[in-house]
Amino acid sequence: MMQGLEVKNRLQELLAIAEEKSLKDLCFDTLQTMMRCRYVDDKMQKLVRQNKGGTFHLCANGHEMIGALSALSLKPGKDWGLPYYRDRAFALGLGCTLEEVLGAFLAREVDHHSGGRMMPEHFSHKTLRIPCQSSVVGSQFLQAVGVAKAARLADTDEVVYVSAGDGATSQGDFHEALNYACIHKLSVIFVIQDNGWAISVPVEEQTAGGSIVHMARGYVGLTVHDVDGCDFEQVSKALDASVRKGREGLGPSLIVAKIPRLGAHSSSDDPKKYKTDAHFEEETKRDPLPRFEAWLIDHGILSPEEIERLRDNVKEEIETAAVTADQIPIQDPDRVLDHIYKPTPVTLHEEKEKRGEAVVIMDALNHALDEEMERDEGVIIFGQDVAHGKGGVFGITRGLTEKYGVDRCFNTPLAESTIVGTAIGLSVYGNFKPVAEVQFCDYLWTGINQLFNELASYHYRSNGEWNCPVVLRTPTGGYIQGGPYHSQNIEAFLAHCPGLKVVMPSNAADAKMLLKSAIRDPNPVVFLEHKGLYRQRVFCAQSEPTKDEILPLGKAKVVREGSDVTVICYGMMVHMCYEIAQQLEEIDVEIIDLRTLSPLDFETILTSVEKTGKALIVHEAPLTCGFGAEIAAQIAEKGFEFLDAPVKRLGSLDTCVPYCKELEDRVLPQKTDIQAAIRSLASY
Repeated sequence: MMQGLEVKNRLQELLAIAEEKSLKDLCFDTLQTMMRCRYVDDKMQKLVRQNKGGTFHLCANGHEMIGALSALSLKPGKDWGLPYYRDRAFALGLGCTLEEVLGAFLAREVDHHSGGRMMPEHFSHKTLRIPCQSSVVGSQFLQAVGVAKAARLADTDEVVYVSAGDGATSQGDFHEALNYACIHKLSVIFVIQDNGWAISVPVEEQTAGGSIVHMARGYVGLTVHDVDGCDFEQVSKALDASVRKGREGLGPSLIVAKIPRLGAHSSSDDPKKYKTDAHFEEETKRDPLPRFEAWLIDHGILSPEEIERLRDNVKEEIETAAVTADQIPIQDPDRVLDHIYKPTPVTLHEEKEKRGEAVVIMDALNHALDEEMERDEGVIIFGQDVAHGKGGVFGITRGLTEKYGVDRCFNTPLAESTIVGTAIGLSVYGNFKPVAEVQFCDYLWTGINQLFNELASYHYRSNGEWNCPVVLRTPTGGYIQGGPYHSQNIEAFLAHCPGLKVVMPSNAADAKMLLKSAIRDPNPVVFLEHKGLYRQRVFCAQSEPTKDEILPLGKAKVVREGSDVTVICYGMMVHMCYEIAQQLEEIDVEIIDLRTLSPLDFETILTSVEKTGKALIVHEAPLTCGFGAEIAAQIAEKGFEFLDAPVKRLGSLDTCVPYCKELEDRVLPQKTDIQAAIRSLASY
């Protein structure tokens, strides 16, 4: 009698969890989603053997219940989901259609996903609020907390779901995300689908003590649920508690769901190489699908006949969906370069006669940020030491927290991956334009995964469905005795990454107008600020542009006209080259300030080289594989007939920048080096 009462009470609790749905409806939807996931998996394996579409298949067998119930706990179109590549049940449960899932598997141009640009199972659906996912393990964690931060700033009760396998918890981004979510009490539900294996690496070789739960409980404010991911009651209760906590704005939750991985990691993996027969036998016993079916029958919720009828219907709809998906065309290969950048109107607006007094670059940048924050409430600034009285190491963001509040100018942990990853999440939310600062470009490398693998290609990977309007500001360059970790020039690395715009102004007027344009651009922009020019008055200080003046990104400027030699440069080098050109009265030097390196205004370069017949490229970065090599190659390829001399390059020595001033001077280009290079080229 007591056992029957306990069962009744448990079912009443589950009824409360179901909210608008009856318990039977919730169970039916859960089972249907699980079956769709399981049997579409079977269909995909058949398609692989038939050599149709792609050859890569990720088995989700064993993961169905945690994914399905997670989706059914959220409100599609309101809440956000960032599932990982084995979370097909979540995508189906939230509303992705079988045709879309199978079409993506066949690398067809489905309406959502990626149009064949991404591997299967990397879900993306703007209507359902599933931001574009990738293959990079754990990268979605920080993006999820960025989305949750945006939802908090927008004052909503939306919750953000993010999932991953147990192997992803070894990534630093996982811990950075937990830390950030706890600091800001964000409404994130972290779900770890713990099948005990990271491909072939068992959990005991992956996690200290073999326990993700034990490891995570050290984060203050994080509620941790340790559940059997194949048990309907345990999973439902954990999700209900997590969603309720999120809706009330009380902070993040972590659900560690223990599940079996019933198939191989992928179609290229053979689990027999690392699993024993005992492993396979134990995992088969834990299979969530037959367990749930038995539970439903035991509790009188669904009959065996109803379950079998549902199974037949699901298999039939999968066959129909497969035929439909096979008829979806492959994207036209001529469109392979579409969506590297989101189209941006080329805008130029200057009112030089209305400009104010001369300002230095640091003040021009501060005023640009201030004016853009005033113009657009969605502009938010964050980074290391940017808030309150500090205003950044160089004071560029001074006064902005006091004027606009801590929600619009705030500090982040000392973690560059956090800065870039959360900026992605904030930008895809749609209401905000994050302007993030990395203290020195030398320290950007710990965020390079989020920058190169995620942010830069977001628009392209999603086939144009998503875009990330992020500005990443960072000081660069030497000449102020900073040493190896405060003097790098990284523009060549950045320019090599499709999808990023790279800007480096040389004077205050350009800096203000270009930063305004960067903030208004719908694409990610890395804005490099030469710290040696921040307070420089000679050449750099100029009359301050008005609030309305902007410059188009991707347009170079001829700062000095000449007929003998073309000098192509940017940043500090513009200042140094201009000074030398003024001294060389016998040589008529034309100087081009690139201003934007990517996209490169090669037309202006070619026009000048056609006039002078000689080209010198000067940059502060090391010469080998520097950005000048790309410019030289393009000149040789597209302007060879105009040349009267070989293209010449000048850069720093191929080493890091030393701290000692005398050593720094030997490594970096000096004015005497520039003068000698111009004279040599002019006399050729």
